[in-house]
Amino acid sequence: MAKRDFYEVLGLAKNASKEDIRKAYRKLAMKYHPDRNPDSKEAEDKFKEVKEAYEILYDDEKRSAYDRFGHAGVDPNGMGGMGGMGGMGGADFADAFGDIFGDLFGGGRRGGGGGGPRVQRGADLRYSLEISLEQAATGFDTEIRVPSWENCDVCDGSGAKPGTSPRTCTTCNGAGAVRMQQGFFSVQQTCPTCHGTGQEITDPCNACDGVGRVRKTKTLQVNIPAGIDDGMRIRSAGNGEPGANGGPPGDLYVEIHLKAHGIFEREGDDLHCSLPLPFTTAALGGEVEVPTLTGRGAITIPEGTQAGKVFRLRGKGIKGLRSSYPGDLYCHVQVETPVRLTDEQKQLLRQFEESLTSGGEKHSPKTQSWTDKVKGFFS
Repeated sequence: MAKRDFYEVLGLAKNASKEDIRKAYRKLAMKYHPDRNPDSKEAEDKFKEVKEAYEILYDDEKRSAYDRFGHAGVDPNGMGGMGGMGGMGGADFADAFGDIFGDLFGGGRRGGGGGGPRVQRGADLRYSLEISLEQAATGFDTEIRVPSWENCDVCDGSGAKPGTSPRTCTTCNGAGAVRMQQGFFSVQQTCPTCHGTGQEITDPCNACDGVGRVRKTKTLQVNIPAGIDDGMRIRSAGNGEPGANGGPPGDLYVEIHLKAHGIFEREGDDLHCSLPLPFTTAALGGEVEVPTLTGRGAITIPEGTQAGKVFRLRGKGIKGLRSSYPGDLYCHVQVETPVRLTDEQKQLLRQFEESLTSGGEKHSPKTQSWTDKVKGFFS
């Protein structure tokens, strides 16, 4: 019987990522594992098929050969010569399923099927940095101080008291992991004695309490690029937590937060601000000065400007990280009603109001239109 396409077996497209392949394999392997389907020849066959597809597609070299030549590219007797899959007895099923559960519960280990301490990448760290709008617009260099772990100088990172050395863990024999039988399932877990290191420290270092590392604070130089926005992150590679058992360190992510500005609000590359106008200026027109991030600007106010009118100053916004040109500045008019009037001023306003009323709707067209709509609504 002809083999099915490996991508079809895993239910994936040919451009699937390695993570997609891993997830599909784990889901199907758990579904068809013989321990979950006792006495089912069909489930056993499907499990074999799924595992074979995974082993080919997850390996970059084998996948490349399969994509070019199909099954012949990975057949040990065919043109690819990539090596056979071998028989799959009960122990192989347990190993495959143990790897799945180890991944789920923290018992997996890097590399192939051999033993040895578990190699772990260090954890990533996050640092929140609050900056001003002006700093975000122009960019700058700064220093940050972050907590970190460094190898203990007393024991040179071994965790053992000077003059002594760690010994091979007696629980896992240096493998860093133990396999436990739970019913039908064989589960691989991190060794509870050595916590995955493969070694026991019988006489711990007094300086680091046997950890091999001490907590310190380090100073890092960080470049904040011009145009950065709130919520963006800057990655500092290798400045996270150190890895375990020779694993690579994690990364440090500097997360940017913009302080509230007294005048401007940022929206992408554009800036917005309120522009309070005396009602006399709004009525008569004139020229007003407005602030920008780089200096001052001027806006000509036409006669009869209404509240809510927006004036746009091109190029007075911020040039974003991925932008070719700076954004714009939008000034939103707020007509200011005078307060704390004197009796004389109040009298002048009443006279002014009478003159407007006698002029009909030509002075207040919106008010007249609103009045007519209200009358029509109630009638």
